[in-house]
Amino acid sequence: QVQLVESGGGSVQAGGSLRLSCAASGYTYSRDFVGWFRQAPEKEREGVAAISAGTGNTYYADSVKGRFAISRDNAKNTVTLQMNSLKPEDTAMYYCAAGFLYGSWTRIDQYRYWGQGTQVTVSS
Repeated sequence: QVQLVESGGGSVQAGGSLRLSCAASGYTYSRDFVGWFRQAPEKEREGVAAISAGTGNTYYADSVKGRFAISRDNAKNTVTLQMNSLKPEDTAMYYCAAGFLYGSWTRIDQYRYWGQGTQVTVSS
């Protein structure tokens, strides 16, 4: 049974940093394309960042480029999202996703497995 567990969320002031982690059990990240998504109240879930298998190419939403960094630790089977220079508009529930099928990394229907999410709140 595949299980993804996010951690590291919390409340910070604007300009602060948080580091989110997503640990997998029953699944191997190194062979997969893994993504981070977020969903703010009354908004659709959106792609934030993703990292490919193999070479580990990274992809980011324009809104977080230069502030967020996604990485993968194959030994720990964990994917991390380092978030710097946080803004109030980054406030959302953050989810990791794996089991990518094909197509655009931003499409939520192309991921088979999802974590339960971790809340990030940024105050001004």
